[in-house]
Amino acid sequence: LAKVQESSDLATMHYVRQGDPRGLGHAVLCAAPHVGHEPFAVLLGDDLIDPRDPLLQRMIEVQEQHGGSVIALMEVAPEQIHLYGCAAVEATAEGDVVRISGLVEKPDPADAPSNYAIIGRYVLDPHVFDILRKTEPGRGGEIQLTDALQQLADDERAGGPVHGVVFQGRRYDTGDRGDYLRAIVRLACEREDLGPDFRTWLRSYVAEEMQQS
Repeated sequence: LAKVQESSDLATMHYVRQGDPRGLGHAVLCAAPHVGHEPFAVLLGDDLIDPRDPLLQRMIEVQEQHGGSVIALMEVAPEQIHLYGCAAVEATAEGDVVRISGLVEKPDPADAPSNYAIIGRYVLDPHVFDILRKTEPGRGGEIQLTDALQQLADDERAGGPVHGVVFQGRRYDTGDRGDYLRAIVRLACEREDLGPDFRTWLRSYVAEEMQQS
């Protein structure tokens, strides 16, 4: 019971339904009445970041240092960049921090400005709400958060700049069924309470499958 209640004791929870699937930008805009005029974090539920690799804490530090908004980036293989928003970047004096000069939502690999993919963590300046209210549907007929962040990157007076934190830690993508299953197996293997027995069973199961094939 204590474990069940723990999450509700972390903070005061507000629940908002998006209603229609009009894109990530629209989903973020739905939270505007609960955010007010403070910087805020967006954590996408299908992107799991291992708590041993503190990404969000680093992003908050960068936002407090530079202002504006901060997005999480991760290098991916060039042939995978079409699955993500992609960032054009400029180096800074900090090795894990880049300045964002451009953003493209799910580009063709031939047109991608880099292999830096946007992953599901954002620390956003509240001015993004003003831009999202005026943002027309973009790729896929949806209101893209990427398009609003591009405007912030283009005009610092609108609430920029936009920086990126390049993440090199453990990330589990559950965006499709295969990745979801792989994430479950990895996480189960690493748990102290489940891992030993689960790994033993998994080795046995894989050995049997190999024999049958």
